[in-house]
Amino acid sequence: MAPGNRGGLIFTVTRSEHELIRPSEPTPREYKRLSDVDDQEGLRFQLPLIQFYPHGTIRDPAPFVREGLAKALVYYYPFAGRLRELLGRKLVVDCTGEGVIFIEADADVTLEEFSDALQPPFPCFDELLFDVPGSSDILDTPLLLIQLTRLNCGGFILAVRMNHAMCDAQGLVQFLTAVGELARGASVPSILPVWRRELLEARIPPQVTYTHHEYDDVPDTRGTTLPFTDLSHRSFFIPSSEIADLRRSLPVHLHGCTAFDIVTACLWRCRTIALDPDPEEEMRMLCIVNCRNKLNPPLPKGYYGNAIVFPAAITTAGKLSTNPLAYALDLIKKAKACATEEYVKSVLDLLVARGRPHFTVVRSFIVSDLAKVRPGDIDFGWRKPIYSGPAIIGGIGAIPGTLSFYIPYKNGKGEEGMVVPMCLPTAAMDRFEGELNAALEGDKKKDPADKYKYVVSRL
Repeated sequence: MAPGNRGGLIFTVTRSEHELIRPSEPTPREYKRLSDVDDQEGLRFQLPLIQFYPHGTIRDPAPFVREGLAKALVYYYPFAGRLRELLGRKLVVDCTGEGVIFIEADADVTLEEFSDALQPPFPCFDELLFDVPGSSDILDTPLLLIQLTRLNCGGFILAVRMNHAMCDAQGLVQFLTAVGELARGASVPSILPVWRRELLEARIPPQVTYTHHEYDDVPDTRGTTLPFTDLSHRSFFIPSSEIADLRRSLPVHLHGCTAFDIVTACLWRCRTIALDPDPEEEMRMLCIVNCRNKLNPPLPKGYYGNAIVFPAAITTAGKLSTNPLAYALDLIKKAKACATEEYVKSVLDLLVARGRPHFTVVRSFIVSDLAKVRPGDIDFGWRKPIYSGPAIIGGIGAIPGTLSFYIPYKNGKGEEGMVVPMCLPTAAMDRFEGELNAALEGDKKKDPADKYKYVVSRL
């Protein structure tokens, strides 16, 4: 039992002893190889997700979630196993059926007391997803850790920690959707899981046919030391109306760009100015691209492994900072357009040929769009969550300050848009906030009282 807090909110969480949830029926005992996307160094970390659910008609959701989890593990039985590493750092799942960690807890707080700003960072997260000692390693430990915390109002919080080597965000949402369906009484999941990790394995012999700047070996320099220290964590709400204004400010040939590309270009530019690197230093924007439909034939429906590549836009800090937004946007569009089938195959070959390296993090920025993944649709029978998304900025074991997410959001005024969590050194964060405000406000007259207009959460 320990106190938690969110800003000025103080509450106590009482946890039961953790338990292992095993598949409800016998499952195969075998080894299953991960793909050559799965086992790269950059995905060997824990990814936490948190969901806040309002009260439902049944007081205690824990038995239903526990039962749904046990049934889902029959179909997704590799999750009940443990990762092992073979020669050449190749990862495999030892399908032992040992199970995943499940924790029941109670918090003496209501959902309403968390306020409307349910966005990362969550200072109370350590209490809402307890790090069971010895459970957070990548190898030889449970692949999922789940804590269900009941609230005084009848709502509950479900926090999940996933070993990212097993699947990407889409794969995790697919699994949790199956848990919800089975918890609500379905006999089988609506989407059956597909392993087929061999579909994303390198060619023999490897044939690297592209230049992959996302895996360049880049030396660290002044102002870009990683991991960053003296960190600030803030979330920013970017209304759809402001994105529309940014679109109108662009040259006509860029008006058809997606909101993702426009916001990414804006953030990349603002972040670079805030970090103040040497003007001649190279800056990278790593664009996460889902490659499920990039192959011919596409990956089968139900594939839940990592199916992402990171094509990089690259330019100098000086050019990025002094050119208009359209310059960064053009670079991002060209980088994403490179992600063809041959590009994906070339990435796989590079990963194997170079010993599964980490993608470049020095002077790099990475964003992931959760709008299409739709974690907010996961339903355990208590209506949809009022917040569903990352619990922290980046991941547990990931390098801080390099990764962010776009989360669909509607604020208290009914404005739709996206929330963007950011993690930067404190001095750089203050500069970033000023640059973002200036970019979004443009030529509009700004009320000095709106200095923090776009900040919805900070730590």
